[in-house]
Amino acid sequence: MTRLCTICARGGSKGVPGKNLREVLGKPLLAYSIEQARASGLFAAIAVSSDSEEVLNVARRFGAEVLVRRPTELASDSAPKVPAIHHCLQAAERELGRQFPVFADLDVTSPLRLPQDITGAVRLLEQRGVSSVITGAPARRSPYFNLVELDERGVVHLSKEPPRPIERRQDTPRCYDMNASVYVWRRDVFCRNPAVFYDDTLLFEMPQERSIDIDSELDFEIVRQLLSKRAQT
Repeated sequence: MTRLCTICARGGSKGVPGKNLREVLGKPLLAYSIEQARASGLFAAIAVSSDSEEVLNVARRFGAEVLVRRPTELASDSAPKVPAIHHCLQAAERELGRQFPVFADLDVTSPLRLPQDITGAVRLLEQRGVSSVITGAPARRSPYFNLVELDERGVVHLSKEPPRPIERRQDTPRCYDMNASVYVWRRDVFCRNPAVFYDDTLLFEMPQERSIDIDSELDFEIVRQLLSKRAQT
């Protein structure tokens, strides 16, 4: 196999402290992404990046082959994620002594994905020959219809003015919520210009029930309920 999976999991979190190791149905949250990557059968190795030894120990226990110690400057609340992914990719390739033409990053806070979502996103990139693929779900609100913003005077406007009035949400252009679940890149493009979006970036659609990104205690409770329901079927 010629693909790498990266998973970036900081030790801290402002919104939900320690969320990457929070237990959900008897397993730390991090374990779900590692197990899904392994179940996809796509990757030669799984690399987990963290500033926390506890996180890295859990990653090893659940089957990650490469443990990457993230520098402090890439692990703060204000640090963007793309540089951390880039660091993880480079560190993993050095340790494994090889390069991977295609790699995917899984967000720990999206445990509702299925292995088939990972496979679908990777296949889309490889079949279409594009630079990157992101995942998303149909948007709950449309910027052309019922998503609004305030201007400098505090006056409300549609976020995106349509060329002509739209009376039904069903008539708006298709919009998606990025769900931060799976990102897939061609390595050469990413290493030249580490970014999320390129001129040819595509979206792999996932359903809303697999697209909850944990960022609050309420999100945790919703995810717990959905995973419990899934386990019963």
